[in-house]
Amino acid sequence: MASEVRAWHLLLVLLTWGASLGPAAGAAPAPPLNVNYVKDWGRLVYHGTEVDLILDQSTAARGGGFKSKSTYGSGFFHLRMKLPSGYTAGVVTTFYLISQPEDGTRDEVDFEFLGDKAGVPITLQTNFFVNGHGQREQRLHLWFDPSADFHDYKILWNPYLLVMFVDETPIRVMPNLRSTVPGYEFPTKPMLIRASIWDGSSWATDGGRTKVDWSKAPFTAGYQGFDVNGCATGSGTPCDSPGLWWNGAGYRDLTAQQRAAYEGVKKKYMIFDYCANKKGQITDPPPPPPPKQNASPTGDTTQRMAHCFVEALEACLAGTGSVLHRSLAALGTTTMLQGPEFLRVYR
Repeated sequence: MASEVRAWHLLLVLLTWGASLGPAAGAAPAPPLNVNYVKDWGRLVYHGTEVDLILDQSTAARGGGFKSKSTYGSGFFHLRMKLPSGYTAGVVTTFYLISQPEDGTRDEVDFEFLGDKAGVPITLQTNFFVNGHGQREQRLHLWFDPSADFHDYKILWNPYLLVMFVDETPIRVMPNLRSTVPGYEFPTKPMLIRASIWDGSSWATDGGRTKVDWSKAPFTAGYQGFDVNGCATGSGTPCDSPGLWWNGAGYRDLTAQQRAAYEGVKKKYMIFDYCANKKGQITDPPPPPPPKQNASPTGDTTQRMAHCFVEALEACLAGTGSVLHRSLAALGTTTMLQGPEFLRVYR
């Protein structure tokens, strides 16, 4: 199975334009962080062309991060990342684009890696904000351990589409349909490149029920690849120019091979999609149901109602409420509950 996966990825690299990031890609030596980026906050450790972001109790309030010196209007952006390993519950590691000011009108494109307990896969969450409108989360478990080695995380953003890649594989695609779909939202504001590590104990793991364990600190995220292929605002070049290679004809849609790879990711690795969630919100695993204290299927009216309420709650959490309703209805009005009581429980 492993050899088949490696062969599939090799074929993908050979067949797609992801195998080449553009003219003379990889020809220039990798620059250090301070050429295109600047420290934003927190604790950074420099190793030449590699930087570590550190989260420990001394930086717990904000973590650490860096940002680009310029904002960009289009480009093919990337960072190589190696995530913290072991117990990382509550730890959030990011690479994202965000417009200025960072307020309720912002555009934003997120890679957010949500740590977990040792032995549990790290979750990659992607999200978009357009004019401050978010709640477009998708979550997936990658086909490799992102804490074991460096991998390339990329964002292609041009006037035609926005694609997020893990190495050479597209994992999120957003075409620009603004010209044909009224009210369609697509990011258009110039954006900074940011990266960070921080304490997300309030929400990142098990809906906030599993927190950062500071006895496991420090948590270290490694970053490489500080070259930028992007149209800096104020550069004098229109950022929608077809002369910019990432705006060219070969970067306006996925190839057939990329499309197949993208569909495969959605089918095999995606664990949450806001489009498939009626409320458009993340639904983390529910907490254990309450104990059935003071509840009995054969006790007095209050105990019988409590019993049915707990059964209904458990069914709701398990997604089997309609099955419970059918079974209760089949019992009629002579078992457990009478008329109005049954109606109250069902409601």
